[in-house]
Amino acid sequence: MIEKRLLQAVVALACLLPLVVGGQGIVHGPAPFGHLTAVPIDLDSHFRYISGIFFATGLGFLSCIPTIERKGPRFRLLGGLIVVGGLARLVSLLAVGVPSQGHVLGLGMEIGVVPCLMLWQMSFARRWAKRFRFGTTRT
Repeated sequence: MIEKRLLQAVVALACLLPLVVGGQGIVHGPAPFGHLTAVPIDLDSHFRYISGIFFATGLGFLSCIPTIERKGPRFRLLGGLIVVGGLARLVSLLAVGVPSQGHVLGLGMEIGVVPCLMLWQMSFARRWAKRFRFGTTRT
């Protein structure tokens, strides 16, 4: 039970990033993320759309927390979306150059932390299921 609570806490903490950054992007657009005073309307629209998806991903991860041992498929789908986004960010880094520190940290979360959380959740869920399959329900 301690591991479950720890996993839940770590996922909840990790959810703060897409919720805060995604929410900020929805409300303020791309301006706070660079030294932009005006951006093309289409860029603003696309940025807010992507921010909405990022925010929704955070909500999706939050929905996994209460019964995280049973949310493997959802957790992997959401994690996969984040990893693919991180790989796209890596393409930008290689093609255009190193972005600001916040984006580099985001890249670390996307292709480092999220895959580790996916593996932890999968491992924990397997052990949890095995425990109940054999009738040992000690917590």
